[in-house]
Amino acid sequence: MSTLTYPEAIGVGLLQGVTELFPVSSLGHSILLPAVLGGKIQQDLDMTADGSPYLAALVALHLATALALVVFFRRDWVRVVSGLVSSIRHRRVQTRDEKLTWLLIISTIPVGVAGLVLEKALRHALGKPLPAAVFLALNGLVLLGAERLKRGGSGRRRAGYAAPVDEPGLDPATASDVRLTRLGFGQGAWIGAAQILALFPGISRSGVTMSAGILRGLHHEDAARFSFLLATPVILAASALKVPELFKPENSSVLGPVAAGSVAAFVAGYISVRFLTKYFETRSLTPFAVYCFLAGLGSAIYLSV
Repeated sequence: MSTLTYPEAIGVGLLQGVTELFPVSSLGHSILLPAVLGGKIQQDLDMTADGSPYLAALVALHLATALALVVFFRRDWVRVVSGLVSSIRHRRVQTRDEKLTWLLIISTIPVGVAGLVLEKALRHALGKPLPAAVFLALNGLVLLGAERLKRGGSGRRRAGYAAPVDEPGLDPATASDVRLTRLGFGQGAWIGAAQILALFPGISRSGVTMSAGILRGLHHEDAARFSFLLATPVILAASALKVPELFKPENSSVLGPVAAGSVAAFVAGYISVRFLTKYFETRSLTPFAVYCFLAGLGSAIYLSV
């Protein structure tokens, strides 16, 4: 009978907090690492095993990462909530905050619908190590393709993203939100729909969302910011559906380890988002693309022999 120990939960929590935000697929790593390590760890961390609490535990760790995003982007979420209230009260989408609010809502709808329809089937069919390794390698190719095909300066000028924000006194985060609100709702929905690919274990939610944003002409830092903002409601919604499973009587023994792992995931997630928002101001997805391709290919070869 699989269970979850404190060291396992803390280790997976640290892994989750990093890989959920880095464009390298948290779900893929959460499947592959136990398979590569083998032994009791593989038995305890098998989400496809009957009665395994591992999937519900992973969702709880995702929730901790989402809370880290909420804390880091707290000023943005205050503006989003204010924009939603203002938009409903005045029945309009006029101000910057109102536009950002509805951009996030509309961009979240496609993956929300797809998740309800496809998540369980895909998890049972593909939530195994070898498919995860293959999709991790494909994730690397997606990231590399986005970098090679990204729209350059002329494309950005046509879209308006590269135009300076002529509002003196704005901090960089708010200026990024201003640039994001230049996206049309259709463009936002297209970028948000890319998250559907992350239902395949090994495909990174942040990676494919960033790639879609880059292909629409967003700069790396704005694509990363939009990706992190989009991830928060999706993770919170998934948590509302899955976390209650942890409180079933048969899972009572894992509540302590999951709590410890959640603290680890929160800390790792907060540090990761701080690092990545700075990293993507000047750097690209290419190192992560190379890592995903080599790690996925290597894991597939290892698991096949």
